[in-house]
Amino acid sequence: MDDLFHSFSELFAQLGLANDSASIAAFIKKNAPLQPDIRLEDAPFWTPSQAALIKEKRQEDADWTQLIDQLSLSLRAPVQLTS
Repeated sequence: MDDLFHSFSELFAQLGLANDSASIAAFIKKNAPLQPDIRLEDAPFWTPSQAALIKEKRQEDADWTQLIDQLSLSLRAPVQLTS
């Protein structure tokens, strides 16, 4: 396991997604809420390689796990509408 702490934007970069704050927020807003019975790596919006990366990092208990869990929680939170 790496001794480095990674940022949310680095996780999005690893997944091949736009990783600026606005893009991350838009991704979460677009794909939330994820149903509680769906594992994050099984979510329908991932490509096969993205799903494999998430699954691999979880199985390795890599230092990415905390960020993956944070992403999972963010996607399961109710979407708050702004007026």
